[in-house]
Amino acid sequence: MAHRLKDNINSQYFQAANALKTKQARRRIVAYVESYDDVYFWRTVLSPFENEERYFEVMLPSKQTLVRGKKSVLMNFIEGQTGPDMIACVDADYDYLLQGETACSEKILNSPYVFHTYVYAIENYQCYAPSLHNVCVSVTLNDHRIFDFEEYFRQFSEAIFPLFVWSIWAYRTDNYKRFSLTDFNRICDPGGFTVQEPERSLQNVRRKAFNKVRELQRMFPGNKEAYLKLKDELQQLGVKPQNTYLYIQGHHLFDTVTAPILSKVCNLLRQERQTEISNSQAHRTQKRNEMSCYENTRQDIKTMLKKNTGYVFSEPFHRIQEDMRRYLESFTHKITQTS
Repeated sequence: MAHRLKDNINSQYFQAANALKTKQARRRIVAYVESYDDVYFWRTVLSPFENEERYFEVMLPSKQTLVRGKKSVLMNFIEGQTGPDMIACVDADYDYLLQGETACSEKILNSPYVFHTYVYAIENYQCYAPSLHNVCVSVTLNDHRIFDFEEYFRQFSEAIFPLFVWSIWAYRTDNYKRFSLTDFNRICDPGGFTVQEPERSLQNVRRKAFNKVRELQRMFPGNKEAYLKLKDELQQLGVKPQNTYLYIQGHHLFDTVTAPILSKVCNLLRQERQTEISNSQAHRTQKRNEMSCYENTRQDIKTMLKKNTGYVFSEPFHRIQEDMRRYLESFTHKITQTS
């Protein structure tokens, strides 16, 4: 209760401080996010909307208690704490796709001052398939396309889409204890991936997903109509068989699927560049210096993935920006009416 009262006072403070500024001063809008990693992502969302009239400051919900996470943001800033000068920016998780079936989902969908990622989390954006070749280039400084990330993640998504529908159904109908997110993630692990034979890992995922779908059909007979209806609804919400990877748990996609694939692709690209240097016509000292120079440019894969902003061209990201644009237009309209 004390934290909630304090946050309400903070919201009132920001509004009062803005009211005291001259008409020429820029309006400050505070955007609360879940964690340190979220600060950079939401900055990429908000920067295009800053102008001579307003600016955003992205921060964590509590500097005093160091409490982090979605629950902290929502508990403190949805129930009367957010406002025109204080917004909340959170991962969608499954809440967007649950479409109001839970209290948290309803709050995220209906609050005018809460913005969400649409995809499961910011990690899904960082793993946006069309941008992964650029991540490899930033890590290895080798622009040779030896792997088709878009095709792999398209086939991976098609393999898990039928099971993903079951996962959302389980959480909408309170059956998640019988088919949990952990269960789903275990099946979506493409373990055994190789750059030379990526199809083998895809076949492994297809087999596991198919077997689990058959098992769920036996566990929940007579569910065909509800399943097909949910399948159509999810596609209308943006989940397609070709892009399902964007909506699965973000940390699983980042750590278990994408990073291991990138690691193997980048290792081959590094070896290719090193072989290129070794086979050059330069003398030994020059080769050694060139190799040392190249090794000094080595970048960490996960670090570069976290810095990846290729997602700005994705359709879900454009939806976040459209939400922000509507909010700011509405906000400006209200100010004009009260002036």
